[in-house]
Amino acid sequence: MNMQTHETLHVADGVPIKMWTRGVPVDEKAKEQLTHAARMPFVFRHVAAMPDVHVGIGATVGSVIPTRGAVIPAAVGVDIGCGMMAVRTSLSAGDLPDNLETIRAAIEHAVPHGRSVGRSSRDKGAWGSPPPAIVETWATIAGRFQKIVDKFPKLARSNSLVHLGTLGTGNHFIELCLDDSLQVWVMLHSGSRGIGNAIGTHFIALAKEDMRGWLNNLPDQNLAYFTEGTRHFDDYVEAVGWAQDFAALNRQMMMRNVIAALRTQIAKPFDAEVEAVNCHHNYVSRERHFGTDVLVTRKGAVRAARGVMGIIPGSMGAKSFIVRGRGNPQSFDSCSHGAGRVMSRTEAKRQVTLADHIRDTEGVACRKDASVIDESPKAYKPIEAVMAAQADLVEIVHTLKQVVCVKG
Repeated sequence: MNMQTHETLHVADGVPIKMWTRGVPVDEKAKEQLTHAARMPFVFRHVAAMPDVHVGIGATVGSVIPTRGAVIPAAVGVDIGCGMMAVRTSLSAGDLPDNLETIRAAIEHAVPHGRSVGRSSRDKGAWGSPPPAIVETWATIAGRFQKIVDKFPKLARSNSLVHLGTLGTGNHFIELCLDDSLQVWVMLHSGSRGIGNAIGTHFIALAKEDMRGWLNNLPDQNLAYFTEGTRHFDDYVEAVGWAQDFAALNRQMMMRNVIAALRTQIAKPFDAEVEAVNCHHNYVSRERHFGTDVLVTRKGAVRAARGVMGIIPGSMGAKSFIVRGRGNPQSFDSCSHGAGRVMSRTEAKRQVTLADHIRDTEGVACRKDASVIDESPKAYKPIEAVMAAQADLVEIVHTLKQVVCVKG
């Protein structure tokens, strides 16, 4: 494919920013944040901005930052390994019951979701007593976690085992979708939950502490970094790698329980995982680009190397896409991770009415209450425009439309 859809923003005293944002709105604060990242001395070649780009903490959501000899913990963020999983089943639309609310209730019963805060009650978003399958899966990564805890004991007090196989809050979701041929898919979005948050928060603070004498020289204190060869660099790479594995297992265990819940509601026998994708979109990995070994940090971006499958979800009332990467080297083999917010959560609650939300989620069995308005479709960029802006990054393999959506 010869088309080029990105534009280049040149940065004084920094590397360029290549932006796949034609036809989609980009907040000026997001551009300013991208510029700060582009001025870090160890960034390799350029920064890539995906069409869903918007302001984040430290680094911009929807950014791809390749580095040599250093890593920025805040550029990965605190939901380490957050990502998507999708499974195509052998079911078709006609196999679903007329009342999809029963399916939504079964999924909500099978997967802990949401969050309750307070010492007087158990967090509803965690397991009270983790099922045997969760305990067995945790055992496969518990030894590596203990090595991390031995170095940083306070991480032992974070939710780990009790959050494995749970959804969380915010933009995390579980959906039942139909593709173009009316085949049924299960799709979900979550990450490393409480333990990933604890690891990310701890190392972001540690980076700032290590750099306390140089913080004033940074364009943003959240861009504090670890230099390769130092102890905390190695500790962070170890911990972030573990959290990414936890996140992938978290999605696998949720998917297993959602499929089991579906089997209680649909009498017809069916196969799952006819086609499955499980991909991160908040993570760091060692890769080779332009003949150089680099660390690639994707914050709200998906790996889209040639032939690699990925998932780009829309909002609660919009389409989602199963995609195949085109392997565009200019994006460091990346694409967007979703539609991207066009309103902050506070702004969405102020501007979007409950009537708007109910209308925009018509035909979807989902929550229709005011507490999810910050996740309503109007809070996000139009997914069709986002996909058009990255036509040289991915090809669309399946277009999905949700019929059930579970939110925390």
